[in-house]
This record gives sequence, structure tokens and C-alpha cells, in this order.
Amino acid sequence: MSSADQSVWSVLTKPFRGAPLGWRLRVAVLILLVATVSTVWITNRLLTDRFTESTRNRAELRLALYSGNLLSELRRNAIVPQLLSRDPTLISALQSSDYSLSTQRLISFVEEIGAASLMLLDGDGRTVAATDRNRLGEAHRSSPYFIDAVRSNATIFTVSEKEAGGYSFVYSRRIDANAENLGVIVVEVDLQKFESAWAGISDAVMVADSTGRIILSTEPQWRGLEEGEAMLRQPPQGAIERAIRATTDWTALPPDAYLQGEAVMRMQTRIPFRGWQMTSFTTYASIREKVNSVLALEIMGFAILLALAFYALSRRATLRMALFQRESAELRALNARLQREIAERERVEKTLEVAEQTLAQSSKLAALGEMSAAVSHELNQPLAAMKTYLAGARLLLRRNRPEEALASFGRIDGLIERMGAITRQLKSYARKGADAFSPVNLSEALAASLSMMEPQLRQRHVKITQILPEEAVIVMGDRMRIEQVMVNLLRNALDATKSVSEPDVEIILAAGDTAVLTVRDNGHGIENIENLFEPFYTTKQPGDGVGLGLAISSGIVNDHGGRLTARNSQHGGAVFEMQLPILGSDGLEAAE
Repeated sequence: MSSADQSVWSVLTKPFRGAPLGWRLRVAVLILLVATVSTVWITNRLLTDRFTESTRNRAELRLALYSGNLLSELRRNAIVPQLLSRDPTLISALQSSDYSLSTQRLISFVEEIGAASLMLLDGDGRTVAATDRNRLGEAHRSSPYFIDAVRSNATIFTVSEKEAGGYSFVYSRRIDANAENLGVIVVEVDLQKFESAWAGISDAVMVADSTGRIILSTEPQWRGLEEGEAMLRQPPQGAIERAIRATTDWTALPPDAYLQGEAVMRMQTRIPFRGWQMTSFTTYASIREKVNSVLALEIMGFAILLALAFYALSRRATLRMALFQRESAELRALNARLQREIAERERVEKTLEVAEQTLAQSSKLAALGEMSAAVSHELNQPLAAMKTYLAGARLLLRRNRPEEALASFGRIDGLIERMGAITRQLKSYARKGADAFSPVNLSEALAASLSMMEPQLRQRHVKITQILPEEAVIVMGDRMRIEQVMVNLLRNALDATKSVSEPDVEIILAAGDTAVLTVRDNGHGIENIENLFEPFYTTKQPGDGVGLGLAISSGIVNDHGGRLTARNSQHGGAVFEMQLPILGSDGLEAAE
């Protein structure tokens, strides 16, 4: 379809622009609103579930990290009392009541250990050395960590409530020498540092002992209470606030608990230390913020889309008259373009007729040139052989040897007959015709071909190596055309070994699924195998060949249902293979 036809078709198929669009607009707006509500609702549910799950996973990971750090701190300090109870300096100070260097030694220890404080108590429970010098002289005789340590041979862990609020975590162990109780070493573990660290990351974290009493918490007012009591200490929430909170959390999963009137996720894990439990509370605020930000972007996108739709409709009404005028102008211009195109087509048709006639004449001339070149190429070899035989016959006649001269004349007569046959075969090649086939013995055809090439072989001193099977290799074909292929392959091998000091041509005839004739030379190989069988392609010097030998040979082999291939040998030179269907004992060709 031409450009003018396309223009006419586009104009004729344009819809009528004056059709009413009121109901269509209302339907489109309704569909857009339904799509907006559905998309927002689905996105809200999916993102809320996804962000809630990711927040819960992060809370579980943080809880595992917190409990691991707490347990590591407790276990690291648990070995300190056992080590210090065997310190010779501290034992000697208790025995001699000379504590002048004890405090300094404990200070040096606390820097390496990282404990909150170290105290050395004598047998009466009085502080005789401490990292906090303000505690020297304090009496701890009634303290649980002193009483339990004196009564036990192991390290004692004690949780005691401080006067200023909070709890102290103490490891204590008795110091003995010669079965005599000399005193107690006290190591206070600093666990309050974890409370400040947790408060900066999580919403709320607490640690309860085996009785459920909260001993560590990011909320100071929770210490000493149970979890239920701690939750009740939050300020009450009004009805309006509860309604607003319920509306905010309308898509959240069911809350685990309420912290300060806000729905939270509650995560709990067990600390493998004296039955302790760690609990964390995480709010849904971050989830709601992430979901609301995505929903806001979606709503904004739909709003922009709706605004663009209304803008497009308003522009459509404005441009309608201009489009009508443009279409009428296009129709007027199309008439002139159609007339010009009709005239152009008539001119092109006349030019095409002249080009077709010129192309047919050129094709005839190309075929005539190819035939002339083929005749020149194929007859060059028999003429060269005839020249050699005539020179030999002339020499034999001069030497009075007429019988041998007659034999040469007989060979010349055979070559003349062969030249006629070659001419007929070249005509057959040009016509692409098919002759009647008969059984052909490839060994005999090869011998005849070598006989034709005998003068050139003797002149060039080429070494011919033949590897032939003992049994006859029979194919169905035209013997004259098969010999023509063999002669072309031998001629190419001779030409390829012109620059070789010791030319060598190897001929192998084998029979298997197919009959294969291989001609291998020791020349320099083939540079461009892809174009080797194309007509008029040759690697020879100008005047030595026109590039039709292999093209004709390939056509002959294809007519016989075979294949002619070429490749370069790994040891140098070229290898040509002619494969033909072999004739079985039952007179039928073997299938390839």
C-alpha cells in the first residue's frame, strides 16, 4: 500500500469525533476510582503484613543479641572471684591485716576485668579494700552475699536491691588459707549499662528473674514489679484516644500488648541463667509510617492520572474543530498526490519492462561466457596430451618405428573422442540435464583418468601413491562424467604441487556405506575453502585457470547423489573427497 493509499485509508477509518462522551467519561472515572480504592486497600494489607513481619524478625534478632550480651557479661565476671580468692597478695593482706596495697591492687584488677566494683571483706564483713574508696569501712556482715559466701565453698551470685533504687548484681567467694576463713572477695557486675543501650534502640526491654520480678528495665518504674503490675502503671486512656488508636491500627495484626496505651509487639526469650526471662515491646509506629508513605504516593499517582484525563478531555474539545479543518485539507492534498503517484507508476512500469529485457540479454551472455570458459578449461588438458603424443609420434617416425607411432596416433584418436564427449558433457552441465546411468567400476575409471594424466605426471616427476581395495567398488552413474571429476581433482593436485620440490599425490579408494575417493597432495593448502566450489573462483595465476573445474565437478557429483568436499590436511596440503552411493550386490544403491 502506497503512502497515498495509507493516507486515504487513515482518513476514512477515523472515528466520528462528534459522538457523545458523557457516559463514557462517567464510566472511566468510576473505573479509576474503583481501581484506586482496590489498589490502596490491597497495597495497605500486603505492605502492613510484610513490614510487620520484618519488624518482628528484627525484634527477635535484637532480643537474641541482648540476651547473648547479658549472658556473656555474667559468665565473664563469674570466674573473677575464684581467681582473686587465690591471689597471694590478698591472702597475705588478710593474714597480716596490712591493707595498704590491697586497694590499689583491686583497682588494677578492675581495669582489666571491666567489673562495676571490687571489694575485699575481712572475716567480720568489714570492707578493708575497695575500688571505690568511699566504701572502705562499710559493714556487710548481714549482707546475703557475705553470709552465703562464708557458708559455701563455691562462688555465690546475689541480686540485692539498692537503697537509691535498682538492683546490684554481685558475685562473692570465700578466701581460705590453711582451713581458716580469712574473708570474702566481692565482684559487682555492671548490668545497668545494658539498660541505657537498650533504651536507645528498642521501645521497651525488661529482664525478670525466676520469680517474675523485674530486675532490669528501660523503664525505671518497672523495677521490682511483675510484668502485669508494670503494665497497669501506664496512664489510663480516654475513649476518644482509644477510638483514634483503633482507627490508626485498623490494618495491623492483633496486638500482643498495650504499652502506654499503644498497641505493641511482645517478644520474649529465655536467658540460660538462673531462670531469667527477657521481654521486649516494639510499637507499630514505624510500620504505619512506611505503609502510609507508600499509600500517599499511590494516591498522588492516581490523582495525577485523573487530572491528566480531565485535561486531555478538555484539550480534545478545543482541538476538534482544528482537526476537522485539517482533515478536509488532507483530502484535497490526497487527490493531487494520487494523480502524481498514478503517473509515477506508469513510468516505473515502462522502465521495468526495459530492465527485464536487458536482464534477460545479460543472463544469456553470462551463460555463453561460462560455457566458452568451461570448454577452454576442459579441452586444454586433452590438447596438451595430444601435443605430447604428436611430438612422440614424430620422433618415432624419424627413428623408423612406425608401429609405436601408430599406437600414439591411436591414443590421439581416443583423446579426440574424449574431447567430443567432454563437449557434450559441458552442454549437459549447462542444461542441467540427466543421462542414463549404468554400473561404473571406480577402480577402472581411476585407471583411465591416470592414463590420461600420464604425460603430465611423467613430465612433473610426481610420486603417485594408490591405496585401492581388493574388491571392485561399483557405483551407478555416468563413467565419462565421473572420470571428468577424477581428472579435475588430479589436475588440481598437480597444480598445487608446482612449487614443491618433491611433489607427492596420494589416492585412496575405500568402500563402506558409501564409495569414497580421496585425493591428497603435499602443496600449500587452500586459503578460502568457502568459495572454492563457486564458478569462476580460482587461486591460480591469470591464464592458468578460470575457476570452473571444481564447480563443474561439484555439479557432476551432486547429480550422482553424492558430495564433493575439500579441507586442509593437518600435515599440509589439501584433501579432496568424492563420496558416491555404492551399488550393493542386489543392484540397489545403499542408502546414505
